Amino acid sequence: MQQPAIRILNSHRIMSISTVRPDGWPQTTVVGYANKGFDLFFLIFRASQKFANIQHDERISVAIAAEPPDLSQLQAVYAGAHAKEITDPAERATAWRLLMGRHSNLAGFKIPNANDAVFMHAMCKYVSVLDFTQGPGHREEFTVDDNGAVTEIGVADEKWGQTTAAGHSSGANSQ
Repeated sequence: MQQPAIRILNSHRIMSISTVRPDGWPQTTVVGYANKGFDLFFLIFRASQKFANIQHDERISVAIAAEPPDLSQLQAVYAGAHAKEITDPAERATAWRLLMGRHSNLAGFKIPNANDAVFMHAMCKYVSVLDFTQGPGHREEFTVDDNGAVTEIGVADEKWGQTTAAGHSSGANSQ
């Protein structure tokens, strides 16, 4: 059975990525990505603030989800990762093939010049999965080591938004 986080990563193409600016403030942008398991690959401009931020601090956060037709169908992956530039030509070509396979709008383009664009490899380390199909607030947390092994931290079911038998909300703001 496929790990739920991998299933979610495999089914999306766009992620929000947060980097740390040199002044300490977060910066969040959206990028296209492809993945092999918990390894994420994305392409950014060498002259971008995002790349400058990653060069200063390789820690990033990502969020991947789609807006569900109903809240009970929400599924998302959040991860803290380390991002590094891919400099090896063969690894750049592999990353390009993965991105082209996920993003049909890249068909017909040639691999971007390394002077202009940077292929990044982000290795997920701290992962949270929201899966409301298993109940409101269902969350799983785990870590991924350098070999791809998963160590579960915990599972939580936050029962917000449910109503009691008397019809009152059981949430924190139920006054």
